Amino acid sequence: MDNSAFSAMLLLIMFVFSIKVSSNPLYTFCSDNTGNYTSNSTFENNLKWVLDSLPSNTSGTGFYSTLIGEGVDRVYARALCRGDVNATLCRNCVKNASRDVLSDCKTLEGIVWYDDCQVQYSFQNSSLMVYTGKYPDSNNKEKNISNPGRFDDVLTFLMNNVSNDAAYDSELMFKTGEVKVNKKETLYGLVQCTRDIVGDSCRSCLDSALKDLNGCCRSRTGGSVLSRNCNVRFQIYKFYDVMNSPLIYPESKTGSKWSFGMIIAVVCAAVLVVALVAVSGFVYTRLKKLKQKDAERSQTILLYELASPKEVIITQEGELVTAQEFPFLDLATIRVATDDFSDSNKLGQGGFGTVYKGVLPNGKEVAIKRLSRKSWQGLEELKNEVILIAKLQHRNLVRLLGCGIEGDEKLLIYELMPNKSLDFFIFDPEKRSQIDWKTWFDIITGISRGLLYLHEDSRLKIIHRDLKPSNVLLDQYMVAKISDFGMARIFCENQNAGNTKRVVGTYGYMAPEYAMEGLFSVKSDVFSFGVIVLEILSGKKNSGFYQTKHAQTLLAYAWGLWKEGKELELIDHCLLESCSIPEIRRCIHVGLLCVQEDPTDRPTMSDVVVVLESDKITLRPPKRPAFSVGRMITNYQSSIIDPSMNQMTMSNISAR
Repeated sequence: MDNSAFSAMLLLIMFVFSIKVSSNPLYTFCSDNTGNYTSNSTFENNLKWVLDSLPSNTSGTGFYSTLIGEGVDRVYARALCRGDVNATLCRNCVKNASRDVLSDCKTLEGIVWYDDCQVQYSFQNSSLMVYTGKYPDSNNKEKNISNPGRFDDVLTFLMNNVSNDAAYDSELMFKTGEVKVNKKETLYGLVQCTRDIVGDSCRSCLDSALKDLNGCCRSRTGGSVLSRNCNVRFQIYKFYDVMNSPLIYPESKTGSKWSFGMIIAVVCAAVLVVALVAVSGFVYTRLKKLKQKDAERSQTILLYELASPKEVIITQEGELVTAQEFPFLDLATIRVATDDFSDSNKLGQGGFGTVYKGVLPNGKEVAIKRLSRKSWQGLEELKNEVILIAKLQHRNLVRLLGCGIEGDEKLLIYELMPNKSLDFFIFDPEKRSQIDWKTWFDIITGISRGLLYLHEDSRLKIIHRDLKPSNVLLDQYMVAKISDFGMARIFCENQNAGNTKRVVGTYGYMAPEYAMEGLFSVKSDVFSFGVIVLEILSGKKNSGFYQTKHAQTLLAYAWGLWKEGKELELIDHCLLESCSIPEIRRCIHVGLLCVQEDPTDRPTMSDVVVVLESDKITLRPPKRPAFSVGRMITNYQSSIIDPSMNQMTMSNISAR
């Protein structure tokens, strides 16, 4: 056998062996301290959904971090592939890891490590540097090392250098390196950090990992330490991709001279690093304190200016006075109004805070949202709400009556909705039975008019991005009012779509192109509206259909009945007693059109309003709706009216 044939066979054997090794996890960690989640719960559904999204989103860049859900059902997840693997290996590894962590961990937090990737999930956005899974390399630990003392010195030198380069000189936070121990032995090392931490945190994580590595694997021929935020590994064979161009450190001519020079270099470098860290820490602390003071002085002023741009007066004592109708209440007044935020006044709780019932000094009953304390997200939501709702007035939008800012407290005061939110009525059989079809139909049309106002009729073009039953409030007359604009986005007059790396929303209501690709438009809200319509008609949650005997989602179930001409079987029996059959068929039709997979096939809200209020327009048939797959947004004007039957186009329809 010639050399080329032998080399090819050797490479093939190594490739097959690498596949076999990577098919099993190195280590799986399920946190016993967090407790278990309930089977078939919203948390489990969110977990399944987010783990399914990891392989495709991670393979392109090698790292992906995301979240889904609200409150106790929120799931954070992230995946990291080793920096030298290609997209295909990355995708397959993350897919296997996601499958394993779902089947092996039933706790609220879990992580699994493979040779080529790691996948983790949690109920909290944790960046704890928890170390686990450290082990010596079992395949080579029996081999004798010719000079253990020199080997340990070389190992320390190599891992310190690649760690420093990964933390501060690599965009991927990934580095490999090699150094000669002697003429016959070469040492290879690899380090990597997750890309959601900064360089200093990466280096700190790696330093802790190297201490563990030194403790478990000193004078051995291989070893690894695995953690949430970083991984380290060394071997006496090249275990990473040779095309990665690792750092190659020169071999010394004499062991004693090399060790002495290395020690001097390491000591000098350590002293310099300590000095720099001390000075940097002092400067950073001083600057942080100054920025905090400036923020405390300017935050309140900024928010007041946003809400009342005409007349904001700052007195010599530093107090803010405004003559606008939008009031700003002090914390003491709000505490009295809510009985110091007592549980007896709690109306509900969401991802960004808790809502309390309150009574103002003038006797007016209000709802007060207490946003998450010491939360930048809470501040962002407050600014968004103040900017948007203070400038919007519509019968089907909740009214923002005022706000309060003091220290860490961020509070929003709304008109009180005695009948709470729509989800209390949709999914409660007893409460559903108390509402007739006319009221349900008015709620559907009310939501559609509120969205039309946001998309087309207000001074601002607004995308809500988190429309769901819990964000639709009901007043004493059961009039629907859209609320919670913390995640809303303002568009320019000629802007139709946007994208974001921070996908926020609720599983079951997010349009596929938004959930999978971060693309959002007015058609994203249309999709959410369609889901709500089908939930109102059926009395069932879209996400609650996961792996039932009927279908995986409510949308799939509704589509199956529509194709068979049995769409009325979707309707909750208590509605059939009081409903108008033509109206309810039209609502099913509109709901299916709104949840089309392609955004261009979904109607605009002006179309929806006209169709719901008229029985003279023939609708075009719906296509198969979106179940989980997203597509790119290309065009945002589409009509649901069949022009061949009505000789009507979009330009002929106006719902003002």
